[in-house]
Amino acid sequence: MEEIEEGIFFKDIGVSFYRIFMGFFISTLFALPIGIMMGTSRAWQSIWEPVVGLVRYMPAVAFIPLSILWFGTTDTQKFFILFLGVFFQEVIMVADNCKTVNRSLVEVGMTIGLKKFEIIKDIVFRAAFPGIMDTFRTTWGWAWTYLVVAELVAASEGLGFRIMQAQRYLATDRIILGILVIGLLGLITDMLFKLLYHRLFPWKESAKVKE
Repeated sequence: MEEIEEGIFFKDIGVSFYRIFMGFFISTLFALPIGIMMGTSRAWQSIWEPVVGLVRYMPAVAFIPLSILWFGTTDTQKFFILFLGVFFQEVIMVADNCKTVNRSLVEVGMTIGLKKFEIIKDIVFRAAFPGIMDTFRTTWGWAWTYLVVAELVAASEGLGFRIMQAQRYLATDRIILGILVIGLLGLITDMLFKLLYHRLFPWKESAKVKE
């Protein structure tokens, strides 16, 4: 293919990966602390749950016209769509991870005189971290979907843009190649998340084997 020979295709891969990484990073940067607080504080949950519950049911794709008006076709627009698609779901999942922490562990922390922040940091977060890593793995996959949708509509480069461009010229081979590359990148990153999980939490695998 001409795009591969000229290096354009690999450039598109780099552009798309950069966008998804930055969008996912920004979403996680806000979702992690808010989710932890929602899972450990009833007051915090009462404030955020109605907002999160409302917005997370709004399709991120519907915000694409507004995002173009606000940010044009810049990378910021892609980050915004990724944020809407990932952040609210991630907050709920992180909060649920924290809520599953054994209550007796928290009570032990309170008994030995740990402060609220210390209990959250040293007990709740550490106990919930394996589940939170699984949440990151899941939401990373969702992020790819929202990124490609954003690139299909408002982009001048990237894998989504190339797929749309190929559709206009009825270039089926380029469309299939783009889809396969996205699937392959998703599979590779998913395997990296899985490897990281095994390295960070080897006892989890040991427990599964015993069961």
